[in-house]
Amino acid sequence: MSSRTLPLLFINLGGEMLYILDQRLRAQNIPPDKAKKAGWIDDDRRRVMNDIITTMFNKKFLEELFKPQELYSKKALRTVFDRLAHASIMRLNQASMDKLYDLMTMAFKYQVLLCPRPKDILLVSFNHMDAIKDFVKDTPSILGQVDETYRQLIEMYTALSSGEFQLIRQTLLIFFQDMHIRVSIFLKDKVQNSNGRFVLPTSGPVPHGTLVPCLIRMFSCSGEEVMRRQFSNGGNYTAALREGSFEIFGDRVKWPWSTNTHSCVYQQVNVAPNPLAKEELNMLAKLMGGLEVQKPGNADNGFRVNLFSTDEEEEEALISRPDDLLYGVINIQATKDQQANAELAKIMGQFAESGEQSPSSSSKGDDLLAMMDGL
Repeated sequence: MSSRTLPLLFINLGGEMLYILDQRLRAQNIPPDKAKKAGWIDDDRRRVMNDIITTMFNKKFLEELFKPQELYSKKALRTVFDRLAHASIMRLNQASMDKLYDLMTMAFKYQVLLCPRPKDILLVSFNHMDAIKDFVKDTPSILGQVDETYRQLIEMYTALSSGEFQLIRQTLLIFFQDMHIRVSIFLKDKVQNSNGRFVLPTSGPVPHGTLVPCLIRMFSCSGEEVMRRQFSNGGNYTAALREGSFEIFGDRVKWPWSTNTHSCVYQQVNVAPNPLAKEELNMLAKLMGGLEVQKPGNADNGFRVNLFSTDEEEEEALISRPDDLLYGVINIQATKDQQANAELAKIMGQFAESGEQSPSSSSKGDDLLAMMDGL
């Protein structure tokens, strides 16, 4: 596992989130009288994007982010983006936030899988940074924050070896390996199977610095070429494109998959949930004396953004939302009816004495989340 993966994961997922929100804010159905009165088309959309980007590229936040560290858990990272998405006057329904995060992760997963070589993950990151910079091109103070992030990316990553980038790629793929959300546009373009797994092409340009595979050359002990053999590579590969720029300004050589893939409206295809995880958690809570689920309250501040085509679709998605995505707080009443559970209480006491959790694992991601709360 690479300890340098977190900044790339955060910046690319953040870029995807901004793509989707910008598209949805432009398409948001707001009555003409309210839109005119509030100056929605220009002012509010820019304000939302500026607020999120300002929080995303906060100096202290990035200092913590760029420290060498392991990736946060999926749940901790999801919490980071929940708070980031609500860093402005915009409010998302829980079903819309689920859809937003699923689209973010699947789009970036697809881009990682299609990188011709591991180092091209950095080019994908710069493409996202270029788009983010375009969002705030009229706000010099935020542009300064974005440019500073460019410099940190260049300083940390441009000197890494191919092996280190390969380790970063493997770390990202391990993070994404259990995510198989089906997206309608991917299914329509036949780049995703019905089980949510992507279809990798056997065509297109080969990685920079390599040749189209079709030739075997044999050499003698003295280094002289003695024989050549042609073979069929089983695909329709083309010569490598020129290498993209890894500087703040330059030609990134943008592939179709490395830019804004949200120019079309994505529609998530719901996947039947696996009820076993919640049932196991419920059983554990019952064994320990009681179960109480607290659902977080919904704030009504700011305006609401719907990532679905209609409010009815959003409400239906919220109703049919898998229980294992509710992120409810489960309080286990271990002291309830201890006389009836004396043996269990004894075992719990042994755990308390000998099974303390290491601070590094229990507080993983807490520093970053606490810092976001203070922004």
